[in-house]
Amino acid sequence: MKTTIKKYLVVIVMMLVTSINYANKNTAVKIVDGKKVRIEFESVKKGHTLSVKDKNGTVIYSQEIENSGTYSKVLDLSKLEKGNYTTELEKDFEIVIKPFTVLDGQVSFDEEKTIFKPVIRTEDNLVLISKLAFDKQPLKIAIYYNDEVIFSETVKDEKNLLKRVYKLSKEEKGDYKVIINSNNRSYIKDFNI
Repeated sequence: MKTTIKKYLVVIVMMLVTSINYANKNTAVKIVDGKKVRIEFESVKKGHTLSVKDKNGTVIYSQEIENSGTYSKVLDLSKLEKGNYTTELEKDFEIVIKPFTVLDGQVSFDEEKTIFKPVIRTEDNLVLISKLAFDKQPLKIAIYYNDEVIFSETVKDEKNLLKRVYKLSKEEKGDYKVIINSNNRSYIKDFNI
């Protein structure tokens, strides 16, 4: 079991270092005549999703990326009502968020931030969870067996990497679900033992 955990941690650390390297200088935003905006993302993959959300988190535009590489899109945001919005690029292990404000038909962008998604892996009867947490946000974890909560906890750590390993009973065969809440978002993984 210790070997499995060590291998898992090595993979997570390598993945997180790669994510951090790609997160730096990830987005270019060019405002065209104050109304149209060209958004460019480097190192995207097919299947990533670009969305525009209002201040309540309601998706008002969404598009799945069709080609890997550099992604560029011109959006006319001037028709949006006055208020605060975000563009979000959802990648494999992170979400790149670029907040912007629309005022009198003019668009202005704020500083980009990145939220790292939790990584949930299962191996036999082990549930392995890790998440980069530079923002020190707590991680609420709930494990369900046949739609009933069998374990829950809130992980709050002063370190930048939150990690947990849970050992489930080998005798309790069936459907399991892990639900993680962090940064006002939910992440779900279904699995069987």
